[in-house]
Amino acid sequence: MRTCSQIFRGAKTLNEAKSTKFLLNLQIANTTTENMIKQIAEHRSHRRFSDRPVPEHIMRDVLTAATRASNTGNMQVYSIVVTTDSEIRKKLEPCHFSQPAAKAPAIITFCADVRRFSRWCRLRGATPEYDNFVWFLNAATDAILASQNLALEAESHGLGICYLGTTLYNAPEISAILRLPEGVIPVTTVAVGYPEPPTDAASEVPLTDRLPLEAVVHDDVYRDPSDADIERFWASRESSEETAALLAANGLPNLARIFTERRYKGDDNRAFSRKYFDEMVKKGFFNN
Repeated sequence: MRTCSQIFRGAKTLNEAKSTKFLLNLQIANTTTENMIKQIAEHRSHRRFSDRPVPEHIMRDVLTAATRASNTGNMQVYSIVVTTDSEIRKKLEPCHFSQPAAKAPAIITFCADVRRFSRWCRLRGATPEYDNFVWFLNAATDAILASQNLALEAESHGLGICYLGTTLYNAPEISAILRLPEGVIPVTTVAVGYPEPPTDAASEVPLTDRLPLEAVVHDDVYRDPSDADIERFWASRESSEETAALLAANGLPNLARIFTERRYKGDDNRAFSRKYFDEMVKKGFFNN
């Protein structure tokens, strides 16, 4: 395959030059696509970061990519709070259970935000009625889509990321720290920074497994899997060395009970659900 410069040097006429430009753009697009697919396939969640700050120009690229995500009606009913101030990050750490990833140099909180759009409507003499549950869902969807764009762009710059699901557990505390007004509520957080270099093979971040494609993709309509299907979907993960180590450490007989009795317990699920629901009401997402 010829290089781009070789293709350009061979162009002698206007039509050839146009063809050259097309081939060049195609070559660039193919390379970009291949890199993106590889990047997605090799995604890892990094939980330990160096103190090195993210350069301003890179952060701007990352945030610009986030704002190019699909969104409801091009209304962009979300906001992104980028926290790099060390004192504010320290206040946020307990909200994320002080996990190592919460110490990243940039803690980026994605919020459902109907406030900005509603204020614009009122300034134009329009009557916004977005203070309801369906618009919370629209805004939360927009925020999550933006966060995934941000994650992909961050990784393309050699940064590491980690989603912090603890955002949903402590939304009231996060709202207070970040001064989020009515109509704005946090839905997820992405820790961003340069990954801490591994000290040895054991400290390298592994590539986590996924269920087989057929477990999550349904053709035409939803097809409820049989018990035999479910056994097959989980077989590889249940027989892994990682699972064996987890079961030994927790004294439990199977992986399902790791989830239900250690990671995501019923009492916690109900308590955090009530806490988040109350915050949604306080933020005005159930007014009408």
